[in-house]
Amino acid sequence: MKVLLTLLNLAVAAVFVLALGDAAAQAGPAEDAATLDRLFADLQTADEAGATAIESDIQRIWSRSGSASMDLLLERGRKALDQGDPETAIDHLTALTDHAPDFAEGWNARATAYFMAGRYGQAVSDIRHVLALNPRHFGALAGFGAILEQIDRKSQALEVYRAALAIHPHMQGVLEAVKRLETETSGQSI
Repeated sequence: MKVLLTLLNLAVAAVFVLALGDAAAQAGPAEDAATLDRLFADLQTADEAGATAIESDIQRIWSRSGSASMDLLLERGRKALDQGDPETAIDHLTALTDHAPDFAEGWNARATAYFMAGRYGQAVSDIRHVLALNPRHFGALAGFGAILEQIDRKSQALEVYRAALAIHPHMQGVLEAVKRLETETSGQSI
């Protein structure tokens, strides 16, 4: 009986801690919006090193769902991606998007997993969700450009990459892609 009571107390304490964690994570959406506005403004004039730090700050804010449980699903999905296992990532990230459909970063991570799995149509569908929720998501735009490039729609990829650079002018891979595609598409109508 004493063991059962101890386990019950631990369970109640765990639920309390999780609830506090969720409440703390949800605090400050207005502050996050103001911080993001400032970070995006700073990104326009930053040098390369500053841009890298600003991008990290933006992504840190974007990665907070407001729920410890949803953040854990995002973390598990990203870990599966890092391990080269897009199908497991898709499973975790589908659970995330099912339970937190307004969390843009869940859709973005799943779009990345679909891309890695070669499932471009599903990746584009998820990118649409990301951009509907977060129109400044330069990573989603860069991913969309990569998909368009992969399916040989170079002029459209170039347009999308340019849109990403209008938001984040320091993405080295996107800058290189624009330069390459400008050469490849010169003479083609855009």
